[in-house]
Amino acid sequence: MTTPFPAWDPWNYREASGYTAGSDINWTGYDVEATDGGIGSIDEATYDTDASYVVVDTGPWIFGKKVMLPAGAISRVDTTEGKVYVDMRKEQIKNAPEYDEETRDKPEYRENLGTYYGRYYGAGAI
Repeated sequence: MTTPFPAWDPWNYREASGYTAGSDINWTGYDVEATDGGIGSIDEATYDTDASYVVVDTGPWIFGKKVMLPAGAISRVDTTEGKVYVDMRKEQIKNAPEYDEETRDKPEYRENLGTYYGRYYGAGAI
């Protein structure tokens, strides 16, 4: 029996996002849009297989904090508008494990972040 929803992969960009591995794109400065409004702009983006993410500077939205979004949370990239879209609500992003530049590449932090966002990507969750 097959499931109607593909397994969610937190650390790789979705095929439907419009990003192609190996593309020469720099998303720094792109605006990031949640389903219920803007959350900030991209401060850093990585494009590594099985390890990709974006760091978003939230500006005044959450008092100048940064958040890390796994690549799998990105639903679409519009290079014409300079926008990255995520299919999460602002509150879901705000409640994610706190971003820490010192631990962002540690397996424990990545597992916690992937697990947190992954619960929104189960069958029918989006």
